[in-house]
Amino acid sequence: MQRIRLRYTKRGRLRFTSHRDFQRAFERALRRAEVPMAYSAGFTPHPKVSYANAAPTGTGSEAEFLEIQLAERRDPAVLRALLDESLPDGLDITDAVEAHTSSFADRLQASVWELRLEGVEPTDAVKAVEAFMAAETVEVQRRTKNGLRSFDARGAVARLEALGAPADRPGDGACAILRLVVRHVTPAVRPDDVLSGLRATADLAPPVPAAVTRLAQGLLDEESGTVTDPLAPDRDAAPAAPSTAAGPSAAQQVPEGSA
Repeated sequence: MQRIRLRYTKRGRLRFTSHRDFQRAFERALRRAEVPMAYSAGFTPHPKVSYANAAPTGTGSEAEFLEIQLAERRDPAVLRALLDESLPDGLDITDAVEAHTSSFADRLQASVWELRLEGVEPTDAVKAVEAFMAAETVEVQRRTKNGLRSFDARGAVARLEALGAPADRPGDGACAILRLVVRHVTPAVRPDDVLSGLRATADLAPPVPAAVTRLAQGLLDEESGTVTDPLAPDRDAAPAAPSTAAGPSAAQQVPEGSA
């Protein structure tokens, strides 16, 4: 049994793909690429795929993760290319490593989000961020299947900063960029919860919905507020490839004086 961990994206219009839609597309890609999947036991066997912390529908992502189990060994790089070719543009497999460690989900401690706020002046965003970060708690509400729920959005935020307008946009309108690092806690705090908190603490209300993209997720460095690659421990734990730099063996050496 071989376990492969994959990183994939949700880009462009496919940010509106639900997690269930992605599951169906990915399972079709597995069949199309003829991946030798391991299957669960029971009356209705399913391919062994574990999804980790999927982004909400409507948000883009550069850092979604899943793990598959194979019945036969495959080269992760070859497998990545085959699966990427079998998925639609926007759902892109960007990395693949063989699993050499356990508790992969435990390494997804935090996410880095980018929130693009059209129609918001960067100076207003800076003031709102300062007010939010200065608060000890920021109570927000979210409607769930069990009704309206209140919780603190401030405690999960490890870092929040406001940036100027991006270089890819013409200078004919206001635009602010927020860079957010949020811990994965229970209940989960999402980017829209932070936007609700900015509205509550500083009356920041973008005139159009924010474009939200997850840039990274992984281990959180509490001191710097940075998030590191969760696949790195598997790369570090991979056995070294056998060396091919050694000279010829004694059996291959030409005996002295035989020329």
